[in-house]
Amino acid sequence: MSILGWILGRRLANQEWSQRKIGVFEGVPAMGLDGLGSSAYGPEAALTILIPLGAAGLGYIGPIMGAIVGLLAVLYLSYRQTIAAYPSNGGAYIVSRENLGRNASLLAASALMVDYVLNVAVGISAGVGALVSALPSLHSYTLWLCLGILLLVTIVNLRGTLDAGRLFALPTYLFVASFLAILAIGVWKTSLSGGQPSPVIPPPPLPQQTGSVSLLLLMHAFASGCTAMTGVEAVSNGMTAFKDPPVRHGRRTLAAICLILGLLLGGIAFLSARYRIGAMDQEKDGYQSVLSQLAHAVVGDGIFYYIAIGSLLCVLALSANTSFVDFPRLCRMVAEDGYLTRPFAMVGRRLVFSVGILYLGLTTGLLLVVFGGITDHLIPLFAIGAFLTFTLSQTGMVLHWVRALRTERGPKRAGDRMHLAINALGGAITAVALAVIVIAKFREGAWITVIVIPLVILLLRLVRRYYDHLEAALREPGKLNLGNTQPPVVLVVTQRWNRMADKALSFAFQVSKDVIAVHVARLSGGESDEERAIRGRWSNDVEAPAKAAGLRPPRLVLLNADYRLMYEPLLKEIGVLREEFGGRTVAVLLPEVVPPNWWQYILHTHRARRLHAKLLEFGGSDIAIISMPWYVEEPRIEATH
Repeated sequence: MSILGWILGRRLANQEWSQRKIGVFEGVPAMGLDGLGSSAYGPEAALTILIPLGAAGLGYIGPIMGAIVGLLAVLYLSYRQTIAAYPSNGGAYIVSRENLGRNASLLAASALMVDYVLNVAVGISAGVGALVSALPSLHSYTLWLCLGILLLVTIVNLRGTLDAGRLFALPTYLFVASFLAILAIGVWKTSLSGGQPSPVIPPPPLPQQTGSVSLLLLMHAFASGCTAMTGVEAVSNGMTAFKDPPVRHGRRTLAAICLILGLLLGGIAFLSARYRIGAMDQEKDGYQSVLSQLAHAVVGDGIFYYIAIGSLLCVLALSANTSFVDFPRLCRMVAEDGYLTRPFAMVGRRLVFSVGILYLGLTTGLLLVVFGGITDHLIPLFAIGAFLTFTLSQTGMVLHWVRALRTERGPKRAGDRMHLAINALGGAITAVALAVIVIAKFREGAWITVIVIPLVILLLRLVRRYYDHLEAALREPGKLNLGNTQPPVVLVVTQRWNRMADKALSFAFQVSKDVIAVHVARLSGGESDEERAIRGRWSNDVEAPAKAAGLRPPRLVLLNADYRLMYEPLLKEIGVLREEFGGRTVAVLLPEVVPPNWWQYILHTHRARRLHAKLLEFGGSDIAIISMPWYVEEPRIEATH
């Protein structure tokens, strides 16, 4: 097996597609890691904004998280309906395209693309932040740890969604069990102590109050906390990954993700206030995440703490997996509509859209390098794309139900009225939340997202414009054009007279009687010894056998490459032949050595391939390029006695 096969697994056949589908067990790790992992940095982001209030800020974290959990419930009901209405793919792009038009669908696609990249960067940097909080000595390696985890997640997803879901199932369910247990123990201790539990390991003291409560501050904290909801749409975007029946598996996966996320958000907010746990500066030594402080306070510094924090690290770092599942599928749909390059729609060796996975990995790596792998630097850019797509999706579903109500009667009509009301409520709430997020985060860096999304839309339109132009140029011509059926003039590019050149010239005579051999070299003024030797051998080895066979001998043309650019004199000679042969096609035949092993490619100059690329770039539409491979056989080792 090759190195690539060992890393990515064997190439899968098309008929294995149904076997690569996932159920609820794999669906929660594959599509829920984003939402579950955001329970760590969502409450912490809100608490970070409340730092100026000191201990007084803890009194507001409960209501803020309560509002977010309420919004989560509305989104669950809304997307439950969306999954049923669009069982093949119910993401914001499809819903907007079908109900709001192309412009809205491009807005949804660009917002999702930006948000998916940010989700990977935020998730991985938050995971490394959790690791650094447990092992502060690793603080200086933050960026390298982020890039290493990104590489791991990229490779696993290139192996397939099923592999990723199964591989990440253990840390996912271990995280859920560990922190639900910690929250349950914390709530139990709180109830026994009358609301004032004693921490096993006291959290760092809260800072002194340096500011006052304001509506803008609370809006800012709510906007930052909303990053905990960015993975809710993942299930509707990835419906094609589920086994039959997809609606049942999709709904159960969505319900499991939203229920666990709601319990985590509510429990973290409640215990943070009771144990007096606040956010800390991630860039300073001694940093501890909110969940690390919470686990210390509830269960201490024993083995349970390290199991919980280890699972947290894995889930946060692997929360990027949600984007790696959905981003390639989104790009595939956009590419099929002509707004992205066509390779995004091609299925790779493991029945996944490999180009989208690789693109996501590369762009996220660049983003992590620019921001140094620090979560707090990325949070202000986050959540705008998610809430924009929430709003577009819910608005599109409202129009979907309005159309349905116009044509239906009876009990189904009453059910659709309820569906309409739920999606209308979801659209209104997410629109308000989007406005709050944009206003609260604009000066912190959200303006970058507001600018980037229109630029992505412009890029998508330029891609579609190119494909439309290409389609117009290649439109059906009608009847077959047989205006020019003359055989081409065959131009054989030779490097020296050998068996490869012999094979190329023999083939050229099968194509046309007009064969011209071109030898490109560095020639000095006048006829050199090299030139005389070439012409003499040509006369004996080529022209004489051709005449004896009754064929017109091929013309030998010696071209001089003054600047060692082989294609320049060749293109000039093609121009001369165009005039000489009056519009006939010029077929350029390029002999090329094909070594038996991949490592032997570095032993060759690949002149034929470079000439091929330049002829495609500058040659024109009236030339044809023919590759003539010469396969090198492995030398046989004779046994000696």
